[in-house]
Amino acid sequence: MRPTWADVSLEAIAHNTRLLAEVVWPAKLCAVVKADAYGHGMLPVARTAVAAGAEALAVALVDEGRRLREDGIAVPVLLLSEPRPYEFAEVVEHRLTPTVYQGEGLAAAAAAAAAAGHRLPVHLKVDTGMARVGATPAEVLSMADAIAQRDTLELTGVWTHCAVADEPDNPFTGHQIERFNHLLSRLRLAGHQGFCRHMANSAVAMAHPRGRFDMVRCGIALYGIAPSPALADCLALQPAMTVRTEVSLVKNIAAGTPVSYGHRYRAPCDTQLATIPIGYADGWTRRLGTRGGEVLIGGRRRPIAGVVTMDQTMVDCGASHPVSAGDEVILLGRQGAEEITAAEIAERIDTVAYEIVCRLSRRVPLRFL
Repeated sequence: MRPTWADVSLEAIAHNTRLLAEVVWPAKLCAVVKADAYGHGMLPVARTAVAAGAEALAVALVDEGRRLREDGIAVPVLLLSEPRPYEFAEVVEHRLTPTVYQGEGLAAAAAAAAAAGHRLPVHLKVDTGMARVGATPAEVLSMADAIAQRDTLELTGVWTHCAVADEPDNPFTGHQIERFNHLLSRLRLAGHQGFCRHMANSAVAMAHPRGRFDMVRCGIALYGIAPSPALADCLALQPAMTVRTEVSLVKNIAAGTPVSYGHRYRAPCDTQLATIPIGYADGWTRRLGTRGGEVLIGGRRRPIAGVVTMDQTMVDCGASHPVSAGDEVILLGRQGAEEITAAEIAERIDTVAYEIVCRLSRRVPLRFL
């Protein structure tokens, strides 16, 4: 068996869930488990989060919601994007809560609910500044009215999403909160009441108390990763994922020896070169080898040598601290006193920590601890 896998600490997931639920109370905590729980394994993470205090779950796809129901999870499951019209029958069948923001979606939701003889709860999303999906502020009142006019639909939520909340000094989040409050006031004046109000992602939940409203949707923080370096010290989150492999081969090479495709790395001195069985097909980006990427072997940082290849990566281990085939290698996580974080890797390749854990390939099996 290939000795490459990721450990996922369900204890860390539970700790983060309890911590977030305590911080945002009296708002409810909705655990975002889309994208296979950001690469951490949706079903075990969802069960753990619910047991630790999450009162709802959120996913992106109808298929993700169906899998949660088939696993026996009974809490509300929110779909974060409006399903395609033909998917609403499955939404109703699996008791999912769809987000709507278009007339076509609203009509399809009502028709599917009527065909099943059910009253379907829906959440209405408004775009307050993300420019992605959601009804415009000008459309929200007419959409809410259209929902109220259908006996088969019930407006149980109104929500929005923040664009720059991971930048705590950016005033735009405050502007979005004010826009959302204004829209909520308009809805109340029009007679729409009793729905759940929510706009907070992890960053809002951690840094903008005014944006917590009735529910918060925590994703990245649930996995022990801060939404941005600026928020790294806000909460005592515990990273849940460790990516491990082992040295498969060690060879001694002379100073100046070129390594990997394109010969973009040459050994600066006589050294030990270790090969490890993980590559970009596993989600370990090719660029790390040319952007100062490192791994941990024997409790020491060792630089990646040359570009990461599809299935393997080479590591310059130096001459003074010998390594051997079979030695443990940590690509993400802690070994001894050293730690490589998702945020560190993200900074090296100019992306966000979310992408580091989400991009892990299913060639890398998950082991739940």
